[in-house]
Amino acid sequence: MDLADLRVFEAVARLGGMNRAAAELNMVQSNVTARIRLLEERLGVPLFERHSRGVSLTGSGQRLLPFALEAQRLLDDARRAVTDDGTPKGSLTIGSLETTAALRLSPLLTRYAALYPAVDLVLRTGTTQEMIEAVLDHRLEGAFVCGPVSHPDLDETAIFREELVLVTAPTISGLAGLATRSDLKLVVFRAGCSYRQRLETLLGRHGLVGLRLLEFGTLDAIIGCVAAGIGISLLPRVVVARAAEAGRVRLHDLPAPEAQVETVFVSRTGAYRSNALSAFLDLGTTSVATDLAA
Repeated sequence: MDLADLRVFEAVARLGGMNRAAAELNMVQSNVTARIRLLEERLGVPLFERHSRGVSLTGSGQRLLPFALEAQRLLDDARRAVTDDGTPKGSLTIGSLETTAALRLSPLLTRYAALYPAVDLVLRTGTTQEMIEAVLDHRLEGAFVCGPVSHPDLDETAIFREELVLVTAPTISGLAGLATRSDLKLVVFRAGCSYRQRLETLLGRHGLVGLRLLEFGTLDAIIGCVAAGIGISLLPRVVVARAAEAGRVRLHDLPAPEAQVETVFVSRTGAYRSNALSAFLDLGTTSVATDLAA
C-alpha cells in the first residue's frame, strides 16, 4: 500500500464509482479497478461493495478512509513546506463570522493585502459552528469565531472582546415590553450561530420561550427586520451602533456576564502553518487587537 493507492481509494470512496474516479484522476477505468482489487488483496479485506449504482464502502473501507485522507493532507503540507521559502505567498483561505467580517476585519485585510500582494486571500463567512467544521475538515486554514471553543483538535488565539446588546425596534423600552408582543420573532442568523444560542438562553431566563424564528444570512437583513418591528436580535454593539444613532433600532444593555463575548481565531492543532497564515496572525494579534478594541 502506497500513497498512490490511497489516492485512488479516496477518489473512488468520495465519488462512489470507478468510472467517476477514473475521470477525475485522468486514468482509464480498468486501471482504477485493478488498483482497488490489488489493494484489497494486499490488505486481505474487501474495501467496497459493488452494486448497480456504483460502489459503497465496507466497514473496513470506512476505517481506512480517515487514514487515506490524513495521508493526502500530510503530503499536501509537505509540498507546501518545501516551496514555502519564508515569503508569504500562494493561497490563504480563512473564515469569519458575518458580524466580524462586516466591521472588524476591513483594517486587517487592507493592511495584509498591501503588505503581502503575492498572497491570494479568500474570506468565507458563516456561523461559528460552520466555521469550526470547515477548519476541522481542512477547508479553511483558520477562522474568526465566537469563543471559547475548547476543542482538542484546534488551537485558538484571542483577538478581541465584543459587547453584546439586545436589539429591538425603537418603540420597545425593555424586556418587560416584549412579553406583550405575541407576534414577536427572533431575527437571527441560521442554526450554529453562537449569538442566536445566547439570545434564546437570555430570553428563556425571562420566561420568553417558544418565539418563532426568522433566519437570515446577512447582517443588513437582520437589522432591517428588527427596525421594522418584526422581531428582536442579539448582536455586538459595534455593528449596530450606527443604526441606533440613526434611530432605526434601540439597544438594551445586558449584565456584564451575559454581554461579554470573546472573538478567537482557530486553526488546526499540529497542522502545517504556512508563512501566509503566520504573517496574517502576526498582523492580526498586533494591530487588530489594538486598533479594533479602541
